Amino acid sequence: MPETEPLALTLPIRRLVEFLLRSGSIDSRFTGFDRANEGARLHRKLQRAAVKTYPDYEAEVALRQEFCCEGIAYTLEGRADGLFTDRDGMRTIDEIKTTTLPPELITGEQSPEHWAQAQCYAAIYALQNGLPAMRVRLTYYQVDEELEFNFTHDYTADALQAIVQGLLAQYAPWARRAAAWQRDRKASLQALRFPFASYRPGQRAMIGTVYKTCCEGGQLLCQAPTGIGKTMSVLFPALKALDNGGPVFYLTARGTTRAAAENAAAVLHAHDPALKLRSVTLTAKDKICLQDHRECTPEACPYANGYFDRVKAALWDGLDTHTLTADALRELARRHKVCPFELGLDLSLWCDLVIGDYNYLFDPVVHLARFFESRGDYLFLVDEAHNLPGRARDMHSASLCKSAFFDARKRLGKGKSSLKSALTKINNLFIEWRHRCEEAEGRTFFERERADAFDRALQKLCEPLEIWLDEHREPDETHDALLQLFFDVRGWLRVADTFDEHFVLQVSARSSDVRVSMLCLDPHEFLQADFAKGRAAVLFSATLSPAGYYKDLCGVPDARAVALRSPFPAENLGLWCARNVSTRYKDRADSVEKIAALLYEMVQGRAGNYLAFFPSYNYLEQVREVFCAAYPEVETLRQDTAMDEAGRADFLAQFTAATGRTLFGFAVLGGVFGEGVDLAGERLIGAAIVSPGLPQVGPRQEQLRAHFEETRGSGFDYAYRFPGMNKVLQAAGRVIRTPEDKGVVLLIDDRFLAPDTRRLMPPHWDGLRAVSSAEELRGELEKFWKQSDK
Repeated sequence: MPETEPLALTLPIRRLVEFLLRSGSIDSRFTGFDRANEGARLHRKLQRAAVKTYPDYEAEVALRQEFCCEGIAYTLEGRADGLFTDRDGMRTIDEIKTTTLPPELITGEQSPEHWAQAQCYAAIYALQNGLPAMRVRLTYYQVDEELEFNFTHDYTADALQAIVQGLLAQYAPWARRAAAWQRDRKASLQALRFPFASYRPGQRAMIGTVYKTCCEGGQLLCQAPTGIGKTMSVLFPALKALDNGGPVFYLTARGTTRAAAENAAAVLHAHDPALKLRSVTLTAKDKICLQDHRECTPEACPYANGYFDRVKAALWDGLDTHTLTADALRELARRHKVCPFELGLDLSLWCDLVIGDYNYLFDPVVHLARFFESRGDYLFLVDEAHNLPGRARDMHSASLCKSAFFDARKRLGKGKSSLKSALTKINNLFIEWRHRCEEAEGRTFFERERADAFDRALQKLCEPLEIWLDEHREPDETHDALLQLFFDVRGWLRVADTFDEHFVLQVSARSSDVRVSMLCLDPHEFLQADFAKGRAAVLFSATLSPAGYYKDLCGVPDARAVALRSPFPAENLGLWCARNVSTRYKDRADSVEKIAALLYEMVQGRAGNYLAFFPSYNYLEQVREVFCAAYPEVETLRQDTAMDEAGRADFLAQFTAATGRTLFGFAVLGGVFGEGVDLAGERLIGAAIVSPGLPQVGPRQEQLRAHFEETRGSGFDYAYRFPGMNKVLQAAGRVIRTPEDKGVVLLIDDRFLAPDTRRLMPPHWDGLRAVSSAEELRGELEKFWKQSDK
């Protein structure tokens, strides 16, 4: 691009004015976490009311205009809350803001960025419609007292143009840097070459399919077995397809896969040191916080106090760091005395690759509103996508317990107040539910309708609870308990607003407590709306079979689906099914000794490291006790029920490649060691999967079965068979991690041989053989290991 050609930059108007004019501190008190959702609802309410006064009132008016300032070609875009003709004939832009400021502080001048946003909209409208003047109205809605405030200013078109030019001149150093980076990034990525000398089997085909999807748009469901290099196979083509769009969002279900994305970016930088690629890893607020106790108020946190006054210097500095990991963000935040979590979010707007948890796109409360309030030219890469339906169900569900309300009422002591009365009303509703539970089977009942009376009582609780929290800001146990209750109530009410035929209400009594839950059974419509916010999405995992099931529940019904074959020699994997054992719940007591004998033969086949996966801790412990008593010479490990990160790391660290040593680990199927664990080579040479992993039959699971039987005609498959087999395939995938690995997998249960289960197995499991006893397995293992040594 010739140097004389202006740099070009597209910029949302709200982002421009908030960046330049916002000041002060971060203050995430009790009003913070769902204010955006509440604000959107109130916006719609005020817009509907305005139509009654101004018949020509238009809501959500899209505006876009090019401006040139200091050699930079800007495209400003945004959406005005309202546009109408005032009583005197003046065309007026209406900018609506919700606030919790006390009414006496709402002067109309407290937030200059609000005026600037509306002024930019007015400037564009006046220019495009040849108007000599425009009126700007700021509408503030005080949510606690439900008061509306209006402030207006009239401007000539020339004055509005001058305001816009002044803002753009002030932004010019940043715009120049952003536009130059985007220009250089585009050229750099076009020149980027694959960072390895050769492609693994199947990798080139995967890269081509991902690239085509990212360029053309739409969604791709890609089942790619372990060892194909999935992370690089999706990240490299997505970056090549980025062009002027972006960023690429690499979304993960766990921290280990975030590290894989960071490592892939590091490989690209090492391969091409001149690469223009800026990435940021978003880390949970609690994990990245620089304080011993997280409290995001200016009084309690020096990094929150004055954040907006110092953040520009931190941003300017941070743009020189091309790999913004959690450690890099902490160091940068300490240097500039700003919050590392908020700094990461602010820097994400300047990055080409954003790495983070699923919730940054899919969670309706914590999603990145700065990106996803409207559609953008984004590319979504969803790792371990088999986890997405379950995670999405959790994000769109909510639960409350009677004990929380009873405890809050007790903490407030004696005497009367509106808050205590509201808490008592809700407690009484729980008591009514408890009586119903006592008459229901399993002390649990379900309803297909939302709990309207309960929701109304929660709505009436919010105002006195907010007032109490505002008057008692000093943190102590009572404050923290009521603050958490406020968050939980607001979260419940948010979910209640979406309650429809995809939900069910569950009420359960345990001892004296009562728990009520709104369960999202089917999240596909929510996910479909989320994926529509970007240009393209690639959902990938080693286990996405059957494809139709995942396309349905992940909200990508029109996605192209591809399944790549394993790149490893089939003879490297020995695969058997012990058909002489039933692990059905009624047969488990009789199966324990048979399973112990089979496991012993597996670990005796060759010295090395092994894992066995069980459907429950209780079953695991039963078999482990018998195994250890019968075979005390075998060294064993056990997954505990409440392992922290350090405990999990210590567990995995025991699996070394020590020659001649045998270590046998007992773990839970579908748990932390069943997926996302990479024990390559001699670190793991065998795994046993005890049972086909069907979720335990229970009231909730039966609600899923009934829903999908009614809506899909496949209740058992959707609720039990498909999710169970996914856990099996993930656990088995821990064994063969590289082309050189050799190992064995033992499936223990006769149901693995049923046709409906066999059809869910990958092509490279065609060599599955059945054995009818521990002795027969011993002979099979001798032949396998002897053959593998040739």
